[in-house]
Amino acid sequence: MSDAQGLLLGAGVTFAGLVALAFVAFAAVEERRAVGRSLAALAGPSSTGGSPVPVLPFRHRVALPALHRLAKLGGRLSPTSGHERLVRQLDLAGNPPAWTLERLLAVKALGGLAAVPLGYVLFSGGGVGRVVFLTALLAVGAFFLPDVLVYNAGSKRQVQIQKTLPDALDLLTISVEAGMGFDAAIGQVARNTDGPLAGEFFRVLQEMHMRSRADAFRALAERTTVGDLSTFVSSLVQADKLGIPIGRVLREQSKEMRLKRKQRAEEQAMKVPVKILFPMTVCILPVLFIVVLAPAGMELARAVQG
Repeated sequence: MSDAQGLLLGAGVTFAGLVALAFVAFAAVEERRAVGRSLAALAGPSSTGGSPVPVLPFRHRVALPALHRLAKLGGRLSPTSGHERLVRQLDLAGNPPAWTLERLLAVKALGGLAAVPLGYVLFSGGGVGRVVFLTALLAVGAFFLPDVLVYNAGSKRQVQIQKTLPDALDLLTISVEAGMGFDAAIGQVARNTDGPLAGEFFRVLQEMHMRSRADAFRALAERTTVGDLSTFVSSLVQADKLGIPIGRVLREQSKEMRLKRKQRAEEQAMKVPVKILFPMTVCILPVLFIVVLAPAGMELARAVQG
């Protein structure tokens, strides 16, 4: 790519980025002015002689309108089923306070826009086709990077729930068999355990005040992908429906969860030799051969030369 073509491409990319930023800023300012005009019209002529209209902070004047614009842009660029999938992934991740759907869409749009000038800076040494292809690839990767992060956070959270579920069920079984009510036993487990499962039990307690126990536990199963938790919820709902003593069901579920945890540990232990085969073959054995055979090879070479 010649210098003239490079300068032309750089000017075009820079201009496109500046136009996008100016559009977002102009939309935010216009929205602020429209709000100000509406407030002035509602206040009437007396507003000029009274106390001055308070100036909104920068967050309300510029940051939030820009966030709304970017979220709309990210929603238009996302697939049709992307919003439902993101909501599902946020539920699996525990709905972090800083990761709302609007902020996630805004970050996706901002990452895609920022990748355009960044791609030009990184890949400007090649041809035009190469620059365009790599920049587009970088923009797509930056656009879908928040999806990957949310999916990763949700996967880690499900693993933590699966690890802490057997101990939580043991504590729940002991509390019920000691004479506590089922609701009080759930609160005891939520207060004395850590991790995402404790938060889910707290949420179940809150939802039980607004809906039935069965519906609250079904919602718990829908918010997770842990098969053991879904089995536990199904057993509780069935026992509540048929009138089976809850203590017996909890005892059987606790035994089954401990057995499954033991089986998972044995499965992971059996996978260790297969996982260690590749690093041993590629990294350890060649170095070992060099350390053992290199002195003998050097002595053999000296004997042949002598």
